[in-house]
Amino acid sequence: MLLSCKSCKIPNPVRTEMIIKGPYPDVSIPETALTPLVLHRAKELGDKPALIDGPTGRTFTYQQVAEAISIVAHNLSERGFRKGDVCGILSPNCPEYGIAFHAIATLGGIVTPINPLYTRYEVGHQLKDSGARFLITTPSCAEKVLEADNRAGLDELIVFGSLPGATPFDELLVDNGRAEQVEINPREDLITLPYSSATTGLPKGIVTLNLRSWRP
Repeated sequence: MLLSCKSCKIPNPVRTEMIIKGPYPDVSIPETALTPLVLHRAKELGDKPALIDGPTGRTFTYQQVAEAISIVAHNLSERGFRKGDVCGILSPNCPEYGIAFHAIATLGGIVTPINPLYTRYEVGHQLKDSGARFLITTPSCAEKVLEADNRAGLDELIVFGSLPGATPFDELLVDNGRAEQVEINPREDLITLPYSSATTGLPKGIVTLNLRSWRP
């Protein structure tokens, strides 16, 4: 906490620190890839609901989610997506969002989530600044990226649904093979690159690893 008071004529800010600890021991964070950690009980839970789409009632079981993640990861790999590549996701919440996120993570890729309320200019800035090669979005959000400036650098545009000139996400759900989790270093390999709203200027990326995050 930073304290300063011009009216009290404090010449320099006074920095104070206060750490409050709860009664429970610190949480142990395993040094492993995120997706295997999230899915470690998927086989055990099997046909129990894992993802539910509130508006439509569509339900994905743990088994279906685990299989879909592996299938989508394989199909992204076949399209040339590799470890360290960046994929933007511009979409409201939906079950496919989680599947896409973990498919990218399975390949050691980096997800840069983009706010669906962003303007065309803000979407374009994040795509370029993050170095995104792929973008997964919805038809309603896709119009924000269809301009040439916003699509610069994208190798492929994928949509939840259908849109002329874009790859339907359903194509990635076709079982052409399965992908295994690539080896990563959870202390060094990025998994997400979200952007803050920023106090001044344009939004800035926040480096997020499996174990911690910081703003460069």
